[in-house]
Amino acid sequence: MDSKETSKSKVGKNSNFLSSLRHALDGIVTIFKEERNMRYHVLFGLLPLGLAVFFRVSGVEWILLIFCIFFVILMEFLNTIFETIVDLIVDKNYHILAKRAKDIAAGSVLVTAIFTVIVASIIFLPKFWKLYQEMFNG
Repeated sequence: MDSKETSKSKVGKNSNFLSSLRHALDGIVTIFKEERNMRYHVLFGLLPLGLAVFFRVSGVEWILLIFCIFFVILMEFLNTIFETIVDLIVDKNYHILAKRAKDIAAGSVLVTAIFTVIVASIIFLPKFWKLYQEMFNG
């Protein structure tokens, strides 16, 4: 391979780590600016973190809560990626298979959010019950 072929094969590649980092940060900024649901996920993710501080949860409970919050956020990233690729392919024209793919991707976010609510309930409901008993039963 001569130098021209080598340089052509690298077109579009990041030249260094800082360039890669900059592109990754651009992606994060883009999803927060353009995706309302991402902002909701982050906002609702703060609620269990506040409760975790209030109830002084264990280290393992912290890990589970943070994992679940990031899992929902990661699924929203993947959902946005799928939606963007589908829109690119169908050029924003309606197609039943495009709808199906986008619905399934959105469903994966919902399933993950439900999982997170279940985990949070397992952690917090006993703590709320104990607080309730302490407040009303002396």
